[in-house]
Amino acid sequence: MNKDKTFGVIGVCGANGNLIARILKQRGFNVIGTDLSSKEDCRFAKALEGYDIEVFYGETPEEFFEKADYIVPPASLSKDSNLFKQIGDKPIFELYDVIEKIQPEKPVFGITGTNGKTTTTTLLKKIAYDNGIKPCEHDLEGMQGNAEFIPILQSRLDGEVGILEVGTFGIEGTIGRIVRNTGMSGGLITNITPDHLNDLGSFMDYARVKAEFISEIGNGQLIVNGQDPTIMGLLRDMDFKGDVITFGVDELPESVGMKECVCGNEIAVKEIISGCGYYFCKCGLTTPQVDYIATNIDLKNRTFDLHTPDEKLTVKMGIDGLHNVYNLTGVIIAAHKFLDLPYDKILPTIASFSGVSGRMEEIANVEGKDIYVDYAHNPAGVETVLKEFKKLFGDFTTVITVSSESGYVGDSAIFDSVLKFSKFIVPASVASQKIAMEKLKETPELNSRVFLNHVDDFKKVGTLGASEEEVKEGLRKALNLDCEMVIAIGEAATKFKNVVFEL
Repeated sequence: MNKDKTFGVIGVCGANGNLIARILKQRGFNVIGTDLSSKEDCRFAKALEGYDIEVFYGETPEEFFEKADYIVPPASLSKDSNLFKQIGDKPIFELYDVIEKIQPEKPVFGITGTNGKTTTTTLLKKIAYDNGIKPCEHDLEGMQGNAEFIPILQSRLDGEVGILEVGTFGIEGTIGRIVRNTGMSGGLITNITPDHLNDLGSFMDYARVKAEFISEIGNGQLIVNGQDPTIMGLLRDMDFKGDVITFGVDELPESVGMKECVCGNEIAVKEIISGCGYYFCKCGLTTPQVDYIATNIDLKNRTFDLHTPDEKLTVKMGIDGLHNVYNLTGVIIAAHKFLDLPYDKILPTIASFSGVSGRMEEIANVEGKDIYVDYAHNPAGVETVLKEFKKLFGDFTTVITVSSESGYVGDSAIFDSVLKFSKFIVPASVASQKIAMEKLKETPELNSRVFLNHVDDFKKVGTLGASEEEVKEGLRKALNLDCEMVIAIGEAATKFKNVVFEL
């Protein structure tokens, strides 16, 4: 491609258009952009700062088409639209042309799983930064960016390595496309527990979608939670030929849960965290002797020992929870193997890392009551997080802002977990309200623990289960209950957490 040519990108306020414009500019091409949004309303205008890209906001004038040698339209732009007709005979450079003709040209590592992806990805990138290694960043403010085309395009931005969170949104083929089109050579799988069941049917249907990560890595290296029977079963059934590194924790199980095995049987899992622990199935699948094992776990003092194949490490944690012992162990292995760093360059960052916004995050103290938010939004995530809060802090009130991606089954399982660990419950989302009303009819004595908080008929948007007003009123009600700690769970709780300052 001729570097003297100018690429005109339509839709630079959208995620794909914004990323494409920056990729082309970083590769030395002339770039101009346009978007129907004003600059004030352009969601990702900040990401374009410093790129010397002329942008026509609020319109797509003739001048834009006159200056551009190639037009880069949004993938969603209809060929029957007036805007597409304005392109005329100009050569078109589409999304898939960018993916095909501009390669990542860097080692790429992916992180997937049902829970813990964001914490793991963020921490691994922080270790890279702390050691002078620059990961590529999508810089799309407020955008998680773990699915669709964002990770694929992100891998083509400037950086020495790609460290990508890989999600699915419940869409078959998404994970496979991301791994394939980023040249990913290795990755980490945190766990696989039920999620997106409304989109994908059964749990094993969902697990097979996650398994696209395994099949597309091919002969690469996978770091996996060996105490998750679903991951280990998929690796066995898919006859994975690459290098597998397993990790786990040496801790007494606290409960027994049932989980579907890849062979179709239901197996009992002596759970350390939800869905992970010690297991045996008559098909022969059993907990392996893992390569890296965390022992002597002291959650109060935030320490544990990590036995590697070569030595024992003493690990100081900057974050709470047994689930984060799993997350940190996976990160330490990834930093050692993928970033090729010695352990003494990794552990200081592990100790200083204070967590990701919205994950077990303390946001305020109101009249002596501590208020936390956590993004947990699926049954296993909610159970794991609340179990850790219970162990660390004792009694608390939970405000539920979740509408599960698995529909009624997920909403009901989430409510049961909240009921198991919480002193009081305030169902703030419409979905949790409906479950609560059913439970109260079945068990009237729950009236002393469950406080209905219906505000409106908010309809779920994506994974957002409650409105801002519902979150505010849920917190208000929780603060009036006789409990010194309030935990609001779900995406809405983290998105609207600033409403606490109005209280």
